[in-house]
Amino acid sequence: MALIPQSPAGRGHLAMLAFSALVAGSFSFGSFIANDIDPVALTALRFLLAGLAILTAVLIGPGITRAHFRAPWRYAVLGGLLALYFVLMFEGLKTAPPVSTAAVFTLAPILSALFGWLLLRQITTPRMALALAIGGVGAVWVIFRADLSALLGFDIGRGEAIYLVGVIAHAAYTPIVRMLNRGEPTVVFTLGTMAGALVLLTIYGWPAIAATDWAALPARVWWVLIYLAFCASALTFLCLQYAALRLPSAKVMAYTYLVPSWVICWELVLGQDVPPVLVLGGVGLTLLALAMLLKDEG
Repeated sequence: MALIPQSPAGRGHLAMLAFSALVAGSFSFGSFIANDIDPVALTALRFLLAGLAILTAVLIGPGITRAHFRAPWRYAVLGGLLALYFVLMFEGLKTAPPVSTAAVFTLAPILSALFGWLLLRQITTPRMALALAIGGVGAVWVIFRADLSALLGFDIGRGEAIYLVGVIAHAAYTPIVRMLNRGEPTVVFTLGTMAGALVLLTIYGWPAIAATDWAALPARVWWVLIYLAFCASALTFLCLQYAALRLPSAKVMAYTYLVPSWVICWELVLGQDVPPVLVLGGVGLTLLALAMLLKDEG
């Protein structure tokens, strides 16, 4: 118990640490099946399974009251942003290399800080801006595995451009959570968001869902889907919404800088090559940035 932070902000940081690790797994596993199934059909089933898991948690925990679903349009807005992000992520992975998509993902903290200022007038202090910059440099260093020529040769292709739209939606989601939450428990608010996403995906993507030959899908699709639904969806949504109600948007999204480092850990677990020693310098920069963000402004 001593390892669990006692302050709301501290627990928000812990939630985002878990978020970054789980999200990294979705990059590692998602690339395996990007071309095996339509992104809309995959995302719809992902939200359905994750929603059932969250519904179980709600029924065991706080339960559902009519007051929890006042102004249901809020859940449509938030669900639409998340659905857009996940669909475009897998659409982008069809043509974009994982390195390039990961690089695009590191734009989320800066975009989230911008949305936080526009929507909530959250101020990014000079030290926080410096931390975001340091984390960005470290993340890019990790993403390109300390290869300067790879960095200089970076090109934005069609897949990266598609994914960038999704990243913008993801960055806007964080401050909008704080805008639209009316005191609902985190797990209930997450359930409403998933329900909104599922309804929108089903309406928009029914032709793709109906056309998918579910019985003929490779086994790897189902294994990855289980991870995406329960680990990279249900748990990460809980973590993100819990943290978004307790931390400034820029600090929440700063944890995306850890994703490349977590991807390296996933690759090691999956038996991939060990990264060069120079890459650890970038990992150190991301940890330095997070240490700066963990300290309150004096």
